[in-house]
Amino acid sequence: MQHLLVNYHIKLLKWIATGVLIVGTAVNSLGIYPLGALILILGSFLWLFVSIIWREAALIVTNTVLVSVAAGGLIYAYWLA
Repeated sequence: MQHLLVNYHIKLLKWIATGVLIVGTAVNSLGIYPLGALILILGSFLWLFVSIIWREAALIVTNTVLVSVAAGGLIYAYWLA
């Protein structure tokens, strides 16, 4: 029973992460910066968490890069530029 509950929470988290990424993409397409980037960081971080639990290397790399690039862009835009 415990295993089913954990699977349910992981499935829920992955769909929440997917929804967050969709919203972040929409906000970015409207040119609302930095909100779009912040939402995308959140969605990618949630997917990174799921991919680590799944031990899925391709998703871990993809979402690590997405979080790093988006965070790096925000740091550059607001603290280094």
